[in-house]
Amino acid sequence: MSEHEHNSETQYSPEARDMVFTIPNLISVLRIISIPIIAMLVARHEMITALIVLAISAVSDSLDGIIARTFNQVSKVGQILDPIADRLLIFCSILALGVAGIIPWWMLIVVGARDVLMAVLILVLAQHDYGPLPVHFVGKTGTAMLMMSIVALIFSDIWNTQAADLLHLAALAAGIWGVALYWLAGVIYYRQGLELLRQER
Repeated sequence: MSEHEHNSETQYSPEARDMVFTIPNLISVLRIISIPIIAMLVARHEMITALIVLAISAVSDSLDGIIARTFNQVSKVGQILDPIADRLLIFCSILALGVAGIIPWWMLIVVGARDVLMAVLILVLAQHDYGPLPVHFVGKTGTAMLMMSIVALIFSDIWNTQAADLLHLAALAAGIWGVALYWLAGVIYYRQGLELLRQER
């Protein structure tokens, strides 16, 4: 490998580093701060404003990853903050939709139970010096379906038309599939985590 290639790899290394105060981490913190604002707006049926804030949050989610990779600011803290922001956004949005009477409460309970189990797994693995488990495509798909369902449910609450009612039903169906995939991913993560602990013993 040439010196130029080695320097290029070092400059744009995707390896997580022990940094805290970085621009991507600041963006992630701001995303987390925006989550209760989005939830409050949804609970009050202020859906257009909620969608605007949600769109800004989504753009910032992509932006922090681009900045982290481009300027070699991929950090261990960022790898923790990003999934926390995603989980909080899903949970708080579903809580707000439940408060607004847009979705049944059982969806909140099922999603919340899965996140509690995952939090326990992460804490146990952390005590054995393991970082976050690699993201599985099932988890990505479940998260994406839940986010699409949340956005569609917010949209459907803006209008009182037959088309909005159909969108609401489709969004609920997508949300149920998203919850199922969310739990399936949780089972996969648990199996991976238990396998790591067994290998250590």
